[in-house]
Amino acid sequence: MEFEEAPSPVDPEVRAYIYSLVSALGGTGTDEDGRYVLGDDALACLKDLKKWLKLYDEKANRLDVARCLAEANLVEGDLLEILAAWPEEATDDKVKSKIALACLELLVPLTWPIEKNDMQMTVNHHRHIPYIQLAQTSYKRAVLESQSKTILRTAVRIGLPSIAIPMSERTTRDEGIIKLILYLFRNITIISTPGEGKEGPTSRSATIEAFHHQDVLALILTICSNMGEDFNSQDIVILELLFHLLKGVSPEKLFLDKAQLEKHGSNQLGALLTKEKNMHRSYAKNAPSRHNRFGTMIWVKRDQPGKVSTVSGQDSLKDGQHTLSKMDQSKKWNKPKQRSREVEKANDRFDVPVSLTNNANTHLRAFVEEFLDSSFNPLFNHVRRAIEREADRVLEIHTQQFFYLISWFLEAERVRRRKKQEAEKKPKNNKIAETFEADSFALIASVLTQEAFVLLNRFMQDRLDMKAWREVNAGTRCFTQVLLIVHDMAESSLEEDQEIAENIQNRIFYEETTHDRIIGILRGYKDQGFGYLDSCTELSHVFLRMLERYSRENVDLQVRSKRRARKKRKHEAGVIANEGDADAAANDEDAASEMEDVAEAERVSRERKFDFNRFASKFMTQSCIDTFVAFTKFYHDLNVEQLKRAHRFFYRVAFKQEHSVMLFRVDIFALFNRMIKGPEPLDQTSSVYGEWDELVRQLIKRMVKKMQERPELAVEMLFSKIPSTVFYLEYGYEKQTMSSKPRAPAALEVRGAMTREEQIGVVVAALYENKLDAVEWIMKVLSNAASERQSWEAETAARRAEKDSSAEGVGAESKAPSIAVCPDTEERRIAIFKDAKLRLLMTLAGLERLGIDDEPDAAWIIPSATTARQLHETHEIVQKHHSEPVMEYGEEDPMTAEEMLRRKPTERVRRAAYDDDLSGDDGIRSDGNDEILLFPAGGPTDTGPRTAAAALEKLKQKRRRRIIKPTSDIEDGAGGLDDETREYRRKTREANDLEKRKKIKSTEFAYDSEEDPEADKLFFEREEMRRKGHAKKVMEVLRAGMVEGKGKRKNADDIVKAKEKTKKRRLPTESESGKDEDVEMADDSLSLRVQEISDETESGEEDTPLSTPLEELPQERVLKEIPVEVQSSDDDSGISHGVVSDRLDEDNGLEDGDEAPVVLPSRRRNRAAMVLESDSD
Repeated sequence: MEFEEAPSPVDPEVRAYIYSLVSALGGTGTDEDGRYVLGDDALACLKDLKKWLKLYDEKANRLDVARCLAEANLVEGDLLEILAAWPEEATDDKVKSKIALACLELLVPLTWPIEKNDMQMTVNHHRHIPYIQLAQTSYKRAVLESQSKTILRTAVRIGLPSIAIPMSERTTRDEGIIKLILYLFRNITIISTPGEGKEGPTSRSATIEAFHHQDVLALILTICSNMGEDFNSQDIVILELLFHLLKGVSPEKLFLDKAQLEKHGSNQLGALLTKEKNMHRSYAKNAPSRHNRFGTMIWVKRDQPGKVSTVSGQDSLKDGQHTLSKMDQSKKWNKPKQRSREVEKANDRFDVPVSLTNNANTHLRAFVEEFLDSSFNPLFNHVRRAIEREADRVLEIHTQQFFYLISWFLEAERVRRRKKQEAEKKPKNNKIAETFEADSFALIASVLTQEAFVLLNRFMQDRLDMKAWREVNAGTRCFTQVLLIVHDMAESSLEEDQEIAENIQNRIFYEETTHDRIIGILRGYKDQGFGYLDSCTELSHVFLRMLERYSRENVDLQVRSKRRARKKRKHEAGVIANEGDADAAANDEDAASEMEDVAEAERVSRERKFDFNRFASKFMTQSCIDTFVAFTKFYHDLNVEQLKRAHRFFYRVAFKQEHSVMLFRVDIFALFNRMIKGPEPLDQTSSVYGEWDELVRQLIKRMVKKMQERPELAVEMLFSKIPSTVFYLEYGYEKQTMSSKPRAPAALEVRGAMTREEQIGVVVAALYENKLDAVEWIMKVLSNAASERQSWEAETAARRAEKDSSAEGVGAESKAPSIAVCPDTEERRIAIFKDAKLRLLMTLAGLERLGIDDEPDAAWIIPSATTARQLHETHEIVQKHHSEPVMEYGEEDPMTAEEMLRRKPTERVRRAAYDDDLSGDDGIRSDGNDEILLFPAGGPTDTGPRTAAAALEKLKQKRRRRIIKPTSDIEDGAGGLDDETREYRRKTREANDLEKRKKIKSTEFAYDSEEDPEADKLFFEREEMRRKGHAKKVMEVLRAGMVEGKGKRKNADDIVKAKEKTKKRRLPTESESGKDEDVEMADDSLSLRVQEISDETESGEEDTPLSTPLEELPQERVLKEIPVEVQSSDDDSGISHGVVSDRLDEDNGLEDGDEAPVVLPSRRRNRAAMVLESDSD
């Protein structure tokens, strides 16, 4: 049987060309003792092979040439032999140097890593990539194992002439050579074999040792330390090389010496053996023996009648709990399929740990120390600037590598400092003490600048918004290490480092957006992997601890938060002159009101005092707790620090923030029980086992106590807690929320002086683009309303004609009924309330709104006064502008219809600039410098006896001045005063009135702060005693008057003489306060009574005079107007028993049997009398 030969994956013609070129390049022969001999046209063959790679593979997107070169063994059989045959003594040989450079130009593309996603892969790629990747592994092995050939050192010798040239004198060819050798080192570093141990031929340890022995690490340090001075465009290549050289290496293990590494390895071995022993112990409890290996199957009755479940295995007969557990293990869960995500490139992953040999660990530690001392600041400062200006050589992946390397080197610096401090405590170990000499943090200052923080924050926020979780992981690691290094700086012995740390913490914690970003990163975990889970929990733990400590030290810590706000644009315009064009003034006023009223929503920043408890409460959400629960599920793989991190978070939730209800879930308690009681519990010898045990016990106690208080918790433990549920479980009642009432939009108007038709056209044009259906709805409403109103008018006219023909009196005509406007859809109903343009169009169309503006369901109607003709005209106007809208208005500076609309200004009182009567609500002219009055004038002020006596004395002096004042002055004052005097008097009156208002201490705004029944009782008893004492004094005065009246009876002649002697006095009224004119008394009888009481007070006691002006009266005595009954007869006795005497009897509290005072008769006058009445009763 003959087998058919499989078709070749490569075109035979292409294979023939490639094989012929490889054969012509050279080979080994017996004549040369097995040495490699170049062909006659070796340089031309190398150039042809380079052209084939570039023109066929790259341009055609194929890998046929690379496959043929791998099959022909070009790298191991020819290129490496040519490079190894170039001795160091023949460095100046130009022909050999050109051939070596040509070999290097072929070696770089052949070792270039192939990274293509599924969308870029073709059939040809699927056919060739596995073979080429395997060939690249063999290329790296051949390069690294050729210790005697020193291929890497030869590559360094190729680039040394170009490196030695100053940067200003280098050509493009020199820059290309330097990049070529750096790309070769990068490719060698990237190529790796999956699953290879730390001692494999292509492992990281082998790469580091080869780089150290062949001076590659020394070349990297030279270029990095001179970055920006002698090198410019090589920064990104160096960044990639360092990333692939250091990723996955633990800085903690890197700075361990040989003895510590051996001890650490033995500890790891012991931990693994202990873990295995625990696993065997838990398995041995239920392990089968030789006597129970027989087949067993049982039925387990379920809760539903008639249904059972089968469980196999004799170990299920042990107990019921084990039976149920085994039944649960047999269940299968069909996990829902998630959408396919882009597979991460293996070369870009940095969370896979890598182990190193002792020699590689020593060489890499020396390289890292020298890099931190000399090359850290130049390299990362230069790369940061390239990223900020978005240079062409910078790709997206380079930003991730940049921040990961910062975090790695910062962690290495922290470990180095800690090892130095430990070495200083051990004076015997002088060797380690001499190794670490770093004291200042200036060696890493380039990543602690404000520019670096801005770049880091922007990178984290952008990648978080795009959900690029691997980049977020790199930024999170970097930010965590920055916080930790700042914490070490704050504890440094150097004062300069402490001040820098204080400033950095202030800048970091000042921005509230940073706080929110930390919470967003923690909440955003779903299934991004353990690396992201570890970094986000570490960041939140470190940030919370540092912020809590910093807020305690700085009590007045301020943070800048961004909120939505309304900002009004202020219009700076001059004051309109008193004289000018009225139209110009009106236009300026319209423009000013428009600029004042137009408001825009923008992001504004404001400072507020920081509250740590408020910030920490944001971590008490279900998503944050779920993230830490997912992290704790890996408790078998967590170290002591990670277990402490999870423990501190749960302790903060349950006890510091008092949100233990958030942890009352069945899955959380099952996890905690498994950690403590098993199966597979924590190692009891661990230092954190006791802390976890105590935490779990306290949580169970709180859960039992809370379940006794809230039996509903038994159900809620099955679910996650929403805020309303948490509030109810905490306090026992639901949280009351107030719903905000919707507000109507601001009213609009059309700017300028336009007719109603033009205004409707502007609004229709504004609605034309996006809301044309609203205009059509308005047209339909107007058309239907016009038809309905026309029918009603016709009916009314017919009834009127019928009444006229029947010769009956025509009654009052009835008004037309209002027509309700009903929206056709729910969206229209909402638009009628929220759309300001539609509301303006409805208003211009003659529709009216019923109810208040902020009522969403208020009705719109067409009023009764609108006739059918008016509705038809409005409909025609709207239809006209609907058919032919006018989109722009104005000729010189045209404005759109949108710009023609503005907010309607609020109504305010407008006065001329020359108006002197510019007074406020209180009637006082305001010049902008007046003090704010505490209380309005609410009535006379309560005063005591001394104030009343002072007022009486003041009144007497005023009366004397009036008596002395000549009549001619009064007459001159009535009409002969000039304007300056009047202005002076007006200002004086205003000043006196203002001073008097400032002294007001109103009781209208005084309220009892506490309700004390005993104090109220004492207060009323004292008032009652005062009232009785006052009444007693009044009775004594009245009795004295009656005794005098009995002893001396006045006749009619005496009354007439008394009336002639009594002068007319004028009492200032409230409306004429402050004027110098007097007011005539209302009644002569009252004047006699005033004279009589005045005589009594002058004879014995002083009291407030009845003729005291209103402003000076005490609060106990007020003016009341009492009508006087005028008798038709001339009997004087009728007047004496009128209303005045009755009122006086009531006020003075006279009882039956007491003799009333005699009121002298007066002339008959139809006026009202003004008497004084005490308000003590």
